[in-house]
Amino acid sequence: MLSRDNLVILGVAVLAAALGGWLQHESRLAHAPAGVAVAQVGQPAPALELPDLAGRTHRLADYRGRRVLLNFWASWCGPCLDELPALDKAQAKFGENGPIVLGIAMDEPTRVRAFLADHPVRYPVLLGRMEPPSTSLIWGDSGEVLPYSVLIGADGRVIATRRGPLDAATLESYFIHTSAHGE
Repeated sequence: MLSRDNLVILGVAVLAAALGGWLQHESRLAHAPAGVAVAQVGQPAPALELPDLAGRTHRLADYRGRRVLLNFWASWCGPCLDELPALDKAQAKFGENGPIVLGIAMDEPTRVRAFLADHPVRYPVLLGRMEPPSTSLIWGDSGEVLPYSVLIGADGRVIATRRGPLDAATLESYFIHTSAHGE
């Protein structure tokens, strides 16, 4: 049985954890300008319409019915570049009709072209908006730290967000989950 002092400590710890979670959630939203919707896990994904390097517009709505992994990166970001081979391999493994990776370059088009000329990938790379509010901020990257990824279900809802590089095992679980649950 817990003593009264231990119960008080436990109660304070639970309250502090709850307050911390709430503050973290609120701080994510606080960085977005008024009137700008920020992607939230469990909510419908915001509209996305960005050009690729050839100037063709891609819309997230075009991929409805498929699981989509938005991966925000830049040519100057070491961890971003480390994860690109795993993203490319996952896209190749699951093909054109399965889940799709959409690379969102938060970088200058000339840098992106130069990088991709030496390190091509088999998934679309789109050019994110860097001016406020940036594309990554709208998708929940409140610190605008790269790499940043957003997993969207076939139903168009945000399933998960992740700061930092994705490894092959995480990508596999993101993409295999689709097949196993018939999403």
